[in-house]
Amino acid sequence: MEQVRCFIAIELPEGVKRGIKELQAQLKAGSPAPVKWVDTANIHLTLKFLGNVAADRMEEITAAMTQAVQGTSPFQIEVRELGVFPNPRRVQIVWVGVSGEVEKLARLQQRIESGLRILGFPPEGRRFAPHLTLARLRDRATPDERQKLGQLIAETSFDATQSFMVDSVNLMKSQLTPEGPIYTRLSSVELK
Repeated sequence: MEQVRCFIAIELPEGVKRGIKELQAQLKAGSPAPVKWVDTANIHLTLKFLGNVAADRMEEITAAMTQAVQGTSPFQIEVRELGVFPNPRRVQIVWVGVSGEVEKLARLQQRIESGLRILGFPPEGRRFAPHLTLARLRDRATPDERQKLGQLIAETSFDATQSFMVDSVNLMKSQLTPEGPIYTRLSSVELK
C-alpha cells in the first residue's frame, strides 16, 4: 500500500510570505551560523503532523477535518514576534509567532486532534504552540554560533505585523527531496 507523508495546516497568504521573506533576508545577512532556511513558499501553520499514512485513508482524514471545523467561523490571526526554541543560548529553531484570535485557533486544533484520535492517530505529546518555522540550525552549529544567533534574534525587531483571515484548513502531502520538501495540497475544508 502506498504511503503518503502528510500533515494538516493553515496556508499563508502571499503578502504574509513576502514579509517573512524580507525578515529572513535581514537575518541571513547578520547570521554567521550554519542555518537551513525554510523556503517561504513552504511556510505554513501546522495543526497536526500525521506522518506516513496509507494513501487510501485521505478521504477519512478529510471527513474528520470537515467534522472538526463544524461551527467554527473564519477568524483573524496576526503574524508577529520573532523567537527561538528552546532558548536564546541554545538556538535550534527560529520562528515567528501568531496572535489575534488564538483561542479559536487552539480550539480548532484540539477538535482536529480529537477527531484524528478516533481514527487511531496518537495525540501530540507537547502543548500546541502556534508558530511559523523560519529556520533550523544545522547539527554542526557550535554553541557560540547558536548563542550569537540568539542574540541577533533578540536584537531584531519584526515590525511587519500582518493579519489574515483563516478560512480553511488543508491536508498537505510532504514529499522529501534532496533540495528540500515539496508540499502539495490534497484537500481543503472551509470554515463557515
